[in-house]
Amino acid sequence: MKPAIVVEDLGKMYRLGKKQPSVINLSERISNGFRSLKNKLSRNDEAYNEFWALKDINFSINHGEVVGIIGRNGAGKSTLLKILSRIVEPTTGKATVRGRLGSLLEVGTGFHPELTGRENIYLNGSILGMRRIEIQQRFDDIVEFSEISEFLDTPVKRYSSGMYVRLAFAVAAHLNPEILIVDEVLAVGDMAFQKKCIGKMSEVASKGRTVLFVSHNLQTVSQLTTKTIILDRGQVMFQGSTPEGIGLFSNLMFKNDGSDGTYSAPSDKKGTYIKSAAVKTSEPFNEHICKSGLVVSFSVAIDESQNGFCFSFQILNESDEPVCHFWMFDKSHCFATVGRIYHFNCVIPSLKLFMGKYTLATYLSDRKSVAMHEMLRHICPFEVTMRGIEREEYNWRSKDMIYWEDFSWSEITSTVQ
Repeated sequence: MKPAIVVEDLGKMYRLGKKQPSVINLSERISNGFRSLKNKLSRNDEAYNEFWALKDINFSINHGEVVGIIGRNGAGKSTLLKILSRIVEPTTGKATVRGRLGSLLEVGTGFHPELTGRENIYLNGSILGMRRIEIQQRFDDIVEFSEISEFLDTPVKRYSSGMYVRLAFAVAAHLNPEILIVDEVLAVGDMAFQKKCIGKMSEVASKGRTVLFVSHNLQTVSQLTTKTIILDRGQVMFQGSTPEGIGLFSNLMFKNDGSDGTYSAPSDKKGTYIKSAAVKTSEPFNEHICKSGLVVSFSVAIDESQNGFCFSFQILNESDEPVCHFWMFDKSHCFATVGRIYHFNCVIPSLKLFMGKYTLATYLSDRKSVAMHEMLRHICPFEVTMRGIEREEYNWRSKDMIYWEDFSWSEITSTVQ
């Protein structure tokens, strides 16, 4: 049997440049049209730069394989999935997909905002090539899984982000796709629903369907997938078994690549987002001695009004497991003014993590609707060491523990046996 997905010499190039000012009236529209034509004829494109989101991508996926696609932010994961889903056309090469494909790439993909949830279920089924009777056979399962039956006849433009994702995943997973593609969009939902979705993907995979899963959560990738593809700066740097891939990616995240333990958002980013983050360790070069005080600094840009603001971050270990969680709500701190950048620090007087390599995961969300503005993972890497902390007779060993608490022994007493 031929592979389900074959990608050959795939590339996607974008042209980056200055955005043209908005047109005010018809005369300006005509003027700009002639100017654009003149620039094309004279090949005067100096204002644009080429950016290759993907370049020379080659791989194949067999029917029934469950494949994880991992990589840093901006590695090209979402672009690849959009090409496979026929949302974006490649610049070079080709991607061959054999089988009915269901995809969940971002909130709202494939839904018409003016149609109700019920109507969008039938619309998506029709796009997948299903007959109406087939959709009806699965309709009740879709509604039950999505848990939004009371809003089924409401236009989806009035849905919250969480409701959108619930229905979108239910449709994608239940309309009998031979290939299911899921991006990190599941992070918008609550924890219980995420577990429910992962369980459904496992069920789909157990029936011999092909699953492509993009996630920053390495623990979930290790549980769900058997094969992993690592993208780095738009190119495939690894494809093979998931345990080997996760080990390689963990080393990639923590290698000494000149990172100074900081994060900065792209200069052209808009909306409400994390503009910068920095870990201030006790020692230079991102080294932190166990039990020393740690300061984590953040800058958050707020460009839109908020119903209720929540910011939190976690410290992740090498297995991508959260070991500490810190949070802040706007009801105790003021973030009300739109168009400003807020700077704040989280001071941890004594970080008692055991020696190992750690990164941060940040969550910027609406406190009332739980809608996620932005989520970042694996930023600001740092390493905790036991340098200068002696332990008589036994040396410190890696992974002996995760957390080291202060303790003391009471005076020893004895009794006769």
